[in-house]
Formats: sequence, C-alpha cells, structure tokens
Amino acid sequence: QVRLVESGGGSVQSGGSLRVSCAAFGYTSSTYWMAWFRQAPGKEREGIATLDSRDSTSLADSVKGRFTLSRDNAKNRVYLQMNRLKPEDTAMYYCATTLDYRICVGPPLPEYEYNYWGQGTQVTVSS
Repeated sequence: QVRLVESGGGSVQSGGSLRVSCAAFGYTSSTYWMAWFRQAPGKEREGIATLDSRDSTSLADSVKGRFTLSRDNAKNRVYLQMNRLKPEDTAMYYCATTLDYRICVGPPLPEYEYNYWGQGTQVTVSS
C-alpha cells in the first residue's frame, strides 16, 4: 500500500531554516515522480518542487534559490531543505506522488496527476 508521511515542520523566525521530510512506503520512491506542494490558509495549493527519477529538480520561482530537494534512497525518503524562510512561506506542506508513469523524467507534472498524498506538515515562519 502506497503511503507518504511528512515530518519536520515547525515554527521558525524569518531568515531561518527547516528541513521537511517525506517518507515513502509501499513503493520505491526513487523510481517515480515526487513533488512538494503547500497550502496557506485561504489560498490555493501551490506546487513548489518536483523531483524526477533522474534526480532532476524543478522549483517554483517563489522558492528558487532558497529551497533544495534531495533524496536518500536507502531510507526511501525525500527532503525539502528550506533556507532563508519568509513569513509568506507559512503553509501546510505536502508531498505527493503518482505511480501512473513508467518514465518519470521531463517537465513537471500538473497537480491533478498526483494521486497519492501525505497528511502534511505545518511550517510557520514568524517575522
């Protein structure tokens, strides 16, 4: 059974750093797309980062230069390192994947393609 579990969220002051983790269960995450989304209260969910099976990353302009993705295949985990955090980064952060594609490289998938989601981890950045 495919399951994603996020962890590592918390509260931090503006300019600080956090690393959130997505643990994958029931499949080999390195073979498939993995994406991070976030949703702030009253706002639509926003895709911020994508990792393909070749470890190529795609980042939204809002986080480019501040956030990075990495993978630990031994632990079947993907990490989102968030540096120079801003109050506008405050949101619930979700990881997501889809197993519908056998080839997982190329342009990032749209949100509707992801059909497995974690429960989310809250990130709060105070000014």
